[in-house]
Amino acid sequence: MRVAKYLLTRFTTLKPPLIVPENPIKLLRMLNRRQAALFLVGFLAWTFDAFDFFAVTLNIIPIGKSYNRTTTDITWGITITLMLRAIGAIIFGIAGDRFGRKWPFIVNIVLYALIEIGTGFCRTYGQFIGLRAVFGIAMGGIYGNCAATALEDAPIAARGLLSGLLQQGYACGYLLAAAFNVAITDHQRYGWRALFWFGGCPPLLVALWRVFLPETDAFLNVKKEREAIANANICTDPTIKPPSSMRLFLRTVRPALVDHWPMLIYLVLMMAGFNFLSHGSQDLYPTFLSSTLQFSHSLVTITTIVANIGAIIGGMTIGYFSSFFGRRLSILVVLIIGGLLIPAYLLPRDKTIMAGAFFQQMCVQGAWGVVPIHLMELSPGQFRSFVVGTAYQLGNLISSASSTIEAKAGQQFPKKSLTPNSNNEEQYDYGKVIIIFLSCVYIYLFIIIFLGPEKRNIDEINSNNNNNKDDGYDNETVKDTELEESTISDGSKTMKAV
Repeated sequence: MRVAKYLLTRFTTLKPPLIVPENPIKLLRMLNRRQAALFLVGFLAWTFDAFDFFAVTLNIIPIGKSYNRTTTDITWGITITLMLRAIGAIIFGIAGDRFGRKWPFIVNIVLYALIEIGTGFCRTYGQFIGLRAVFGIAMGGIYGNCAATALEDAPIAARGLLSGLLQQGYACGYLLAAAFNVAITDHQRYGWRALFWFGGCPPLLVALWRVFLPETDAFLNVKKEREAIANANICTDPTIKPPSSMRLFLRTVRPALVDHWPMLIYLVLMMAGFNFLSHGSQDLYPTFLSSTLQFSHSLVTITTIVANIGAIIGGMTIGYFSSFFGRRLSILVVLIIGGLLIPAYLLPRDKTIMAGAFFQQMCVQGAWGVVPIHLMELSPGQFRSFVVGTAYQLGNLISSASSTIEAKAGQQFPKKSLTPNSNNEEQYDYGKVIIIFLSCVYIYLFIIIFLGPEKRNIDEINSNNNNNKDDGYDNETVKDTELEESTISDGSKTMKAV
C-alpha cells in the first residue's frame, strides 16, 4: 500500500510551486561580497576542471596519431578518468566534510592542475593512460566541494539561478577548450600537448584566490554542532579522554548513512542517468563530426562552440525557472523535448547540423542546470559535500564507458569517405550508435526523475519556519510544501509521502 501511495504522489507532486522567481539581477545582488567570491571560485574551479577533461575529447584523433592508436584506444583515457573519479569524490568529499570546504578544495585544484600539465609531457600510450587515471581521482573530488562552496551559503531565493549558473561552468569549460584548441593546437609545433600545458595554469590561480577566502558559514555551523555534541558527552571523569574530532565526525556520519542510504542509492542512479546523457551526447560528438561527416578541424570547433552556447543558455534558463515550475517537472519537460530533437542532432550531413547541436545541448544542459540545487536539497546537511560528490562521481563511474561503448559499437558501421581525397583513415557511422544510445538514456532518466523525490529547500524552510516570510515563503506555502513534497525515508522504512 505504501508503494502504491508513493507512486500516486509522483503525479500530484509535479504540481508547480508557482514561486515567481525574482529578477535575476536582483537575485544576484542578494549575494554579499563573500558569497559572490565563493560562488565564483566554485564556478571557475568547475570550469577549468571541464576544460582539462575536454582537452582529450577534442583531440582524440590527433592523440591517437601521436601514439599510433585507434579512436577506441584513446577513448579508454576518457573512460578510466570517469571510472576513477568516484575514488576522488569519496576521498575529497570526506575531507571536505571533516576538515572544511577550504583546504581540501585547494589541494584538489592544485593536484588536478599539475596532472593536466604533466599529461602534455607523456611520451607513451601507457604514460598517457596512467596519468589520466590519476587525473580522474583528482578530478572526482572537485564537484562536491564546488557545489558546497558555491551554493550552501547563498540566499535560498537565489539558489535556483546560481545552480544553473554553476552547472554551466561545465559547458563554459567545454567552450573554452574548443576555442583555445583552435587558437593553440594548430599554431605551434607541439600540437595538442600545448593545450594541456595551458589548461593546467588557470586553476592554480583559482586555488590561490581560495586561499584568501574564509570557510563557509554552513560548514562552521556543522562544526559547532559537532563540538556541542562533544561537549554534551564529555565525561566528568578526568581519566577518560573526550572523543577525538575524527571519532566525533565518524560518529555523526555513520547514523546519517544508516538513515539516508536509500536516498544515496537513488542519487547515484539519478546521476548515472545524467552522466550517460552528457557523456553520451558530447564525448564522441567531435569525432562523429570529423570522422563520419568529414568536417574540417575548424568546422568541428565552430559546431562545438555553437552547441555549448546553447548549453549555457539552456542551463541558466531552466535552472532559474525551476523554482517556479519545480525541479522534477522542469527536468521532465526538457527531457521530452531533448528526446524529440535527437534526429536533428545527428541526421543532417551539412552545416545545418549546428542548429540541432545548439538545441540538443540546450536541453541536455538545461536538465543539468537543475542538478546542483536538486542534489543539494536532497542531500543531508551533515555530510552534504560527501553525498553530492560521491553520488555524482559514482554516477560517473557507472556511465564511464559511454564514449568507449559508442566508439566500439560504431566500428560495426563502417562508412565510405564522404570526400574522395580524404586522409582520414577511420570512417565509421557513429551517428547511428549515438542515436540509439541517447534514446535509451532519455527514457531511463525520465523514469528515474518521475519516480524520484523532491524537496525544494524543505530543510531550510523547516529550520526557518518562524522566519519564512523573510525568506520569500509564506505560511501557506510552507504548509503546502510539507504536505505535498515526497522524500525517501530512513533505511528501516519504505518510500513514503511526507
